[in-house]
Amino acid sequence: MREGIPGTVFRADYQPPDFSVSHVALEVSIFDGLTEVVATLSLERNGPEGAPLKLDGEQLDLQWIELDGQRLAESGFELTANQLVIPNLPDRCVVRTCVQICPEENTSLEGFYRSQSAYCTQCEAEGFRKITYYPDRPDVLAIYTVTLEADRQTCPVLLSNGNLILEEEAAEGRHRATWHDPFPKPAHLFAMVAGDLKQVSDVFTTCSGKPVDLRIWVEEKDVNYCDYAMQSLKNAMLWDEQVYGLEYDLDLYNIVAVDDFNMGAMENKSLNVFNTSCVLAHPDITTDAGFQRVEGVVAHEYFHNYSGNRVTCRDWFQLTLKEGFTVFRDSEFSADINSRGVKRVEDVIFLRTHQFAEDAGPMAHPVRPDAFVDISNFYTLTVYEKGAEVVRMLHTLLGHKQFIEGASLYFRRFDGQAVTCDDFVDCMAEASGRDLAQFRRWYAQAGTPEVIASGHYDQAAEQYHLTLKQLNRPTPGQTDKAPLPIPVATGLLVDGKPIPLDSGTTRILELSEPEQTFTFDGVVARPVASLLRGFSAPVRLTADQSESDLLTLMSGDDDDFVAWDAAQSLLARAIEALDLTGQEAKIHNALLEAIERVLTGPMDAAMKALTLCLPSEEYLADRAAQRGLVDMTDIHLRRQAVKRLLGQALDSQWRAVSSQSVVGSPYSASAHEIGVRSLRHLALDYLLAAQSASLTQAEQLLESADNLTDRLAALRWIAQYANGAQREQTLANFYDRWKRESLVVNQWFTVQATRPDISCVESVRELLNHDAFDWRNPNKLRALVGAFSAANPLAFHRVDGAGYQLLGDVITRIQSSNPQIAARMLAPLTRWRRYAVGQDAMKAELERIAGIDPLPKDVFEVVNRSLAEPD
Repeated sequence: MREGIPGTVFRADYQPPDFSVSHVALEVSIFDGLTEVVATLSLERNGPEGAPLKLDGEQLDLQWIELDGQRLAESGFELTANQLVIPNLPDRCVVRTCVQICPEENTSLEGFYRSQSAYCTQCEAEGFRKITYYPDRPDVLAIYTVTLEADRQTCPVLLSNGNLILEEEAAEGRHRATWHDPFPKPAHLFAMVAGDLKQVSDVFTTCSGKPVDLRIWVEEKDVNYCDYAMQSLKNAMLWDEQVYGLEYDLDLYNIVAVDDFNMGAMENKSLNVFNTSCVLAHPDITTDAGFQRVEGVVAHEYFHNYSGNRVTCRDWFQLTLKEGFTVFRDSEFSADINSRGVKRVEDVIFLRTHQFAEDAGPMAHPVRPDAFVDISNFYTLTVYEKGAEVVRMLHTLLGHKQFIEGASLYFRRFDGQAVTCDDFVDCMAEASGRDLAQFRRWYAQAGTPEVIASGHYDQAAEQYHLTLKQLNRPTPGQTDKAPLPIPVATGLLVDGKPIPLDSGTTRILELSEPEQTFTFDGVVARPVASLLRGFSAPVRLTADQSESDLLTLMSGDDDDFVAWDAAQSLLARAIEALDLTGQEAKIHNALLEAIERVLTGPMDAAMKALTLCLPSEEYLADRAAQRGLVDMTDIHLRRQAVKRLLGQALDSQWRAVSSQSVVGSPYSASAHEIGVRSLRHLALDYLLAAQSASLTQAEQLLESADNLTDRLAALRWIAQYANGAQREQTLANFYDRWKRESLVVNQWFTVQATRPDISCVESVRELLNHDAFDWRNPNKLRALVGAFSAANPLAFHRVDGAGYQLLGDVITRIQSSNPQIAARMLAPLTRWRRYAVGQDAMKAELERIAGIDPLPKDVFEVVNRSLAEPD
């Protein structure tokens, strides 16, 4: 990061805290419009003699301070807008403060705030300082005892971390609950909830025979939507025992669902707070993808109990230590529960479409950043998704057994501590006996490496020579890059079939130099190289593969990723090579035949759907950006033309697939039935694009479907292909039927926001005034404006700049009320330099936002870095 941005914090400047906190006692009294928080901190000096105590605090109304039982006069402390400083403290002391806050007016959704019928918290990364004065940093770990008091009628449920140790009545219809968490934790893992909630309960028996009470707390109307999340939680608890040997450590595990939440969920010790979209699940309100998201997020937050809670981060630069590791863990869980190949391909699609773009933009940063202005801007795809790929590479290089041994050593050695990414790698090195010094560069270098592969076959020697080169291009703040250790899992196909190698049909090549050549012996005929099997490293791969080679991989490779990637490469080449000048366009017969073989072959339905779905416009834009400036309209037209051509050329095959159905049997979110629905939808999508199917089929599906996945597919087709009157009437009818289900309304907004038509800009502006739209609700903002700007490139990149202005208007409006969401929604504008059309208009919106005074620091950081001249 450029050092010129004011307020920049640097990893190199880390210093341990001057004071540790052994115990925190909180007394929280909730009234309508006012909450009082009394905090008692037991402190011990760690730093130099005479160093003052510095407590973080924002938007707090300080009432009084006590030091060892004595009230301090105003001369005894210094108070600023974000800090309370107390000088001349003894080495051991107790500091007590009383503050007042107003959660009802907290629109940032950080700290303590109200969501619908409940009060709740979000303290990661720096929200605790909006509750009370505290050294709000992840390396200060304390044991918490929390007493909540509120009106029993409006807040019958009072929850916090740990175990409930006392319940009692209070005066004037109020009541109290005291919770104690015996495990030391940083402030960002603190949670409390108070409200009118109902519980869904179950019990999990751990591997040692200990019963654990499981409770999911929701509004009364949602109690029938919790069964899937509960089963997912039990599955995750069992998986963590079986794979990592990790047993849950308390007698109670609570999950609370709230509708207003900036993130997906939060892993607070024994009291997870979830966005409703990540815990509620039912066929009527949740899509197939939604069910899988619930399963994955529930598991992710549970897995944090060890990878993030029992062992936590020393500082926020180490965020990937808990998030990258835990994303890897939840991905492996989902792969084991469902289809490993499908899960891997889905993860790669997400990474290459979104994280690669982040790596190529002005916000590029290493998985362990070296500097930031606001840490909330670094809860990124790089830290999470690429961070998980870094952990996966360790798993690949070490092998499963040694990786698990390294993880076990890590959890044993650092239990109850706040540590670093280097500590994690140290444990992996010690357990495996490998030198991982060069591997640490993955934590330090930004950007997506490029691997260039070329092969030569020596028939006389029966040898195949594979040359691999790596390029690590400059990124903002990092102009010179060192070679990375890149595991390139490789196979060889001879006569269309994989041949035996080191491990089955795979050999792990370790590319650690700028260029290396690897030799395969005993290869009896010219092979086709199967490269980066399982997507063994987060890199861009360029290989000297002909269309014939790709067709061989698509049809014969036993690696799901490589077979899928070969198909995607062929489809992308067809899109990029299409002649749009008006002459008769065609798809090569060889590709059509390969698609037909996939459709009629033994591949499972989900993988067929992934393989034959056209590459997204964002992925095509990423490919185009490697060659020059990007024209999103051209990409859209090309992609739609190829969809139409494939629909026409394979009409009978698509019709045969579309007639396959799981309708008639009860809905199931099993991997098989999800795959069948996905493939059927893909077939109908091709037929509609080719005008070979009528909208009657979509209308019938909308009426007869017993699940939201089918209904939304039908609604999208009608929104895209029907005339205006039919489209508006169908959308209105759908809303009238489902308007009481907030999660379905979110999907209704997204269907309209992603309609691929330039008039969609005006439609979205109108929907901003719809009764169901709520400017304070992040789910609504993401469903409408986020979906429009990220998933409707044709409309967003409208040549008159109206799409950019719409996003700029929204960010301008929300930047003061919820700066965290505003900063995240800026992402589509940050990559303005890569477009052939619209650069000036996108830049103008960034400059308009930059002119706001005052501008929150998280929004300021994104805008500043986006407008800065490249290095």
